[in-house]
Amino acid sequence: MTVAGLVLAPPAFAATGSAPSLNGVISSLQVWLVGILAGLATLFLTIGGIRYLTAGGDPAEVERAKTALKSAAIGYALAALAPLLVSILQSVVG
Repeated sequence: MTVAGLVLAPPAFAATGSAPSLNGVISSLQVWLVGILAGLATLFLTIGGIRYLTAGGDPAEVERAKTALKSAAIGYALAALAPLLVSILQSVVG
């Protein structure tokens, strides 16, 4: 009986609400952008710290660690500036 009920059930449609507004889409884009940038910056910070700790005085490894730490700093700066960039996009789009 249950299988027949599932096979013969009418399809479920989404609620007949309004489509998301452009401002809502841009706001959620801002939240996702900040989260992804902060996550990647944290990953680079961790990698740079581990490389620096395990470099053992090797100048090439220390430079690779510094590069990862600089990338982390750039990522955090972009995450901090993401709301500004999204608001500029929002003003351009309308």
